[in-house]
Amino acid sequence: MSEARVMDGQVSPGWRSVAALPAAPLSRVRYELLAIALLVPILMIAAFGNGFPIIFYDTGAYVLQGFDHVFIAERSPVYSLFLKYAGGPESLWYVALVQCAIVAFAMTEFARALKPHLSLWNFLLIGLVLALATGLPWYAAQIEPDCFTAVTPLAIYLLAFHARQLGFVRGTLMVLCAGFSAATHTTHLGIAFGLLVVLMMFRFAGFFWRTLPKPGILLTFASCVLALALVLAGNYAFTRQVFVSRAGSVFLAARMMQDGLIKPVLDDDCPNAGYRMCSYKDHLPSRADAWLWEERVSPFSHTGGFRKWGPESSALIAASLSRYPFANAAWAGADTILQFFAVATGDGIVPQEWVLDPEFRKTIPAQMSDYTRAYQQRGDLWFLPLNLVHVPVALASIGMLFWLLWRAARAGRWKEATLPAFVLVALLGNAVLCGVFSGPHYRYQSRMMWWPALTVALLCFDTLPALRRRKESVT
Repeated sequence: MSEARVMDGQVSPGWRSVAALPAAPLSRVRYELLAIALLVPILMIAAFGNGFPIIFYDTGAYVLQGFDHVFIAERSPVYSLFLKYAGGPESLWYVALVQCAIVAFAMTEFARALKPHLSLWNFLLIGLVLALATGLPWYAAQIEPDCFTAVTPLAIYLLAFHARQLGFVRGTLMVLCAGFSAATHTTHLGIAFGLLVVLMMFRFAGFFWRTLPKPGILLTFASCVLALALVLAGNYAFTRQVFVSRAGSVFLAARMMQDGLIKPVLDDDCPNAGYRMCSYKDHLPSRADAWLWEERVSPFSHTGGFRKWGPESSALIAASLSRYPFANAAWAGADTILQFFAVATGDGIVPQEWVLDPEFRKTIPAQMSDYTRAYQQRGDLWFLPLNLVHVPVALASIGMLFWLLWRAARAGRWKEATLPAFVLVALLGNAVLCGVFSGPHYRYQSRMMWWPALTVALLCFDTLPALRRRKESVT
């Protein structure tokens, strides 16, 4: 149907509405809601192709904790309860759908804040490109808190710099979105509070440099308080005790063991210190993951696991930091850098029945048939072709953010520099938390990379020659 016929009124009003959809701006509420609805199936592409929501090794623990009310120290009770109340006992497809709706909402509001006149068609086109060129659909529909890692800083950015554009209803929803996303994993909580500190410093600096944009603090603070309250409430619901995490010191000690920072302490202090680890100091695994998860080579799980190793882990960390501060700083820096550039998609998305079957057969027996028939469990997923695209796109997005930041800063356009700087700080914060506390893993950073790509796409969208010509012809 030609645009001329539409303009001349030779078609029915209903057809005119359909024909106008591609040019409909996100600034209008009806098209904003339609964008969210149409983006959801795009985000579900990986799960649809797999034949079942994407599963990770940790999924079984989250399901067991949420459905059977069994406290598991290393897993977030908030996300476990989300699985339960989002319909997980009936079907994990419901959970994937809700997750994708939350991600779609955050993406749409981000695009609407940056480019309110962006058309519905162009926004969905960007979403489709991201679904193909980044790991977005592999994390959005994965039964794992990783789907909310990028949502946390994205929502905080909107609350800090676009609260007026959001308005009351969207602002309230975004506070809920940021608070919930941050509460689903300890690293998300760390990112949220870290960004809050950065924003407060930025706000303070604005008193001396008037040209700096002044971020709003109140809504960001409210989202962080909500996240902390949810974490404390979730832990209390399972243990009747108030705490943030009982697993952080164990993860950190395991990473330090991997980097050779615990063995010297044991050599110096054993056996007089009374560490239980003294009995194993000459046979420690060389990898943190082996110490934490591989029962064949590690005594960790059958000597108490996360429930009992916390105090000893904390003591070993303190001893190592006090005796070898420079070595610890050097390894923390190296792990952060490695984590920052570890951006490949597909880490851990492999057949996992040998780990998950006991939990799944107990908690979701009716879903086992679809689960076992999925391509993932058959070992038919191959990520090398995807990463030939995903990795260059991720690294190019990082490079473009640095370039946009440098260009804006050189010209003194600090408002323009704010978003690239914020995204890079969030990426660095994620790399610090994950690299230092758990050691570099590809999935930790790759789950974030759709946001930098979306940011670059939106910031550079109007600079594409074809789009600029089209815009000029319309005006």
